[in-house]
Amino acid sequence: QVQLVESGGGLVQAGGSLRLSCAASGFTFSSYGMAWFRQAPGKEREFVATSWSGGRTRYVDSVKGRFTISRDNYKNTVYLQMNSLKPEDTAVYYCAATGVWRNDNSDYGYAYWGQGTQVTVSA
Repeated sequence: QVQLVESGGGLVQAGGSLRLSCAASGFTFSSYGMAWFRQAPGKEREFVATSWSGGRTRYVDSVKGRFTISRDNYKNTVYLQMNSLKPEDTAVYYCAATGVWRNDNSDYGYAYWGQGTQVTVSA
């Protein structure tokens, strides 16, 4: 049974940091691209970052220099270190997995999704 379980969300003041984790099971984690998306109230789900084995990463422009995606293929876990948080980063953050190489920001076609974790950044 495939599972993606996010954790690490919470309430933080602007300028603070949070580290999200996504523990995966039920598929060959090292062969999958892992991504973080977010969805703010009243907005569409938005790509945040992606990581592939071998060190390939990509970020949406709005988080470059502030967020870092990483993965541990031994622990089957992907992380999102979020620094210098802003109120506009407030959203539910989801991790997702795809077995097909891609280089776009669409959320279409990801095989597996987590349930999400809430991140709230106060001004």
